[in-house]
Amino acid sequence: MSFADRLAAANPDPSGRRWVYVPYDQLTDAVGPLAGEPSGLGIVLVESRHKAGRRPYHQQKLALVLTNLRHFALEQAARGVAVDYRFSSRPYAEVLREVAAERGPLAMMEAAERELRLELAPLVDDGLIEVLDHAGWLTTDADFAATGGPPWRMDAFYRGVRQRTGLLMVDGKPEGGRYSHDGDNREPWSGLPWPPEPPRFPPDAITEEVCDLVRTHFADHPGTLVPDALPATPEDAEKLWAWALGECMTHFGTYEDAMSTRSRGLFHTRIAPLLNLHRLLPSRVVADVAASEAPLNSREGFIRQVLGWREFVRHVHRATQGLTELDGKPLSDPLHRDQPLPPAFWEDSPSGLACLDDAVSAVWDEGWTHHIQRLMVLANLATLLDVRPQEVSDWFWVGFVDAYDWVVEPNVLAMGTFGVGDLMTTKPYVSGANYLAKMGDACESCAFHPKKTCPITPMYWAFLARHRDAFSEVDRMNLVMGSLRRRSDARRQEDAEIFAWVRDTLARGERLQPRRNR
Repeated sequence: MSFADRLAAANPDPSGRRWVYVPYDQLTDAVGPLAGEPSGLGIVLVESRHKAGRRPYHQQKLALVLTNLRHFALEQAARGVAVDYRFSSRPYAEVLREVAAERGPLAMMEAAERELRLELAPLVDDGLIEVLDHAGWLTTDADFAATGGPPWRMDAFYRGVRQRTGLLMVDGKPEGGRYSHDGDNREPWSGLPWPPEPPRFPPDAITEEVCDLVRTHFADHPGTLVPDALPATPEDAEKLWAWALGECMTHFGTYEDAMSTRSRGLFHTRIAPLLNLHRLLPSRVVADVAASEAPLNSREGFIRQVLGWREFVRHVHRATQGLTELDGKPLSDPLHRDQPLPPAFWEDSPSGLACLDDAVSAVWDEGWTHHIQRLMVLANLATLLDVRPQEVSDWFWVGFVDAYDWVVEPNVLAMGTFGVGDLMTTKPYVSGANYLAKMGDACESCAFHPKKTCPITPMYWAFLARHRDAFSEVDRMNLVMGSLRRRSDARRQEDAEIFAWVRDTLARGERLQPRRNR
């Protein structure tokens, strides 16, 4: 039986209902307008091919969103909520204007994505949609305002929220004597303990139907579609969270920054895709981790990511209209970069740099890598190549199953590429080969030697040299800029030549190979 047939068979009488529009990333009845008595409640869900086709989204992301949307519809019908499920090739605003004409004005929690807020703004202005506070967030505008700024700093925000909530606090002081245990979370992984294998989720008929749809209608979208890696039901969400809490958290903190080609995820929980859909609630996972017996550096590291960074970037995104303006003035790249993203970031165009090629393969195989590969490999290499920050951000938005504008744009435009200067980060997060060799093992299978032939370190110095004027005002760059000044003219000339060689070779879609006469 198809999804449409199953929903029709289970759907209660829609008459006399108050109607709520539920966006694709608010799939919960634990908080918000769906948390009350289901009788008298109706929800509108929209499956829009227009949205799915706006960008070449990874096939796995499309399937994840659609199968969760359809399963959520059936779950709500089963609990007595009437479901108006619309299939459409039109924008959300057109569909919802039509629904409001039929059902009357709709309510909805504020959309997390700015893109959707902008699209629906005319309906809000016309009184067709009443916007309610988004009950899924853990922090308030007052929490953010108390941070001060701009420029904004996550550490101050995180300390304030910890103090207000009492999470990991004892007698008004942080458990363990420090708010952040980041210094305890930087060990490289040598092969032991062996990381747990992520759980699999045998696809049911709904997921199979969605996968068939994606294969048929979005065959030109990149990425591998893996049906049994699609958690789709509440039971699947519980299974993933039980695995994350029971199998990952003990060692998560210690190896949080480590990378490996032998285990792409190591001890990372992989819950962000479901967290951003609200199939798992941030409040629940934070409380569970705080109450767990995991080591403090794991508990604090996880909570800092969810209660701290995740909430912080959302506030910055809202305050800057998606990192486009500040106090009415446009934000722009202080480094004025203009290079396109090279083919090496897409499928079937390896760069010859094992660290980059492994991370890119992970993206198109799974739609996921952990945060250090995102920051210190993918964003780092794009930054060293002077790729346009917005193009890097758009690529992340397309490739990652957990990417939405409110999270991907601050992470990439601000932190990953320094594309808005020191608005929310104190320095560009760039590195040479030494960091990559220390924290990962990709160098072991690379044609380049990290200390002798790898071009990433010369690219790093060339990047600093090209943008030295912009970095002269960045306090946390003083030490490394001093090292640049002491670098000989001959070395700096060689750095520039290596950068040009890498840039031009990758721009042609060719593979880098060690050069004998360097």
